[in-house]
Amino acid sequence: MEYQQFIEHSLHQASEIASKEFGRVSGTIKDEDNNQILTETDTRIGRLLVNLIQGEFPEHNIIDEETGVVDNNSQFTWVIDPIDGTSNFVQGVPNYGIMIGLLRGGEPISAGISLPFFQEIILAEKGQGTFRKNERLRVTEERDLSSVLVAYQLDSHQNDPDFTRREYTTVAEIALAVRNVRTSGSCFDAVMVAEGKYGACLNRTAKIWDIVAAQLIVEEAGGVCTDFFGRDLDYVDPVSRVANNFTYCLASPILHEQIQKIIRRIH
Repeated sequence: MEYQQFIEHSLHQASEIASKEFGRVSGTIKDEDNNQILTETDTRIGRLLVNLIQGEFPEHNIIDEETGVVDNNSQFTWVIDPIDGTSNFVQGVPNYGIMIGLLRGGEPISAGISLPFFQEIILAEKGQGTFRKNERLRVTEERDLSSVLVAYQLDSHQNDPDFTRREYTTVAEIALAVRNVRTSGSCFDAVMVAEGKYGACLNRTAKIWDIVAAQLIVEEAGGVCTDFFGRDLDYVDPVSRVANNFTYCLASPILHEQIQKIIRRIH
């Protein structure tokens, strides 16, 4: 089975579970991060996706946010976020998603994001473009940063409140340069970039499962994906990177350049 077909099939199954339980479950705060919530649905979808991958690609590695790591010493690694935006999901806020990405070595080669509430599945394969059903998606062609919406994912950092205060200063400078700032706290924002509705999406507090699928979805829509400061993202030896913090800046090429100028000026 082709990777893209497999991803689409798997996301359909996972979305059925999510849709049935959306807004009907409670969550517990994770011990390691007070910004993160875990539900039984996260675990159920994670197990489903891991089982599907092991059934179809038993020799591949797997990284799942909730169920952990399967290290088969393979060059292929599946990276899963069973529910991205769990806090939204628990509260009945529709901006949540399910993400699957596939790395070959350190390079994303196939990916999918489902937005179950909106009944959308977005798929991308390296060199083949990003699609929603038969519609090819493109990032915005707008060249003026002041004319676009920009998403900035924000968490509170209870153990480092000064970081939170500094980050809001960064957001303020970006807000002054764009039409307005949005945040969903989920992969919804990356999809909006790929669809050309937002000009960019930024995040300084993420994990590998938050970015692998989103990167390919945006890049294959004509966008650019780097870390927050404009450097290439590094997924070398991904199974050893699950505890690492990742940052990202997703945008159309011209807007990415303009945002990076603002970030360099501030930092």
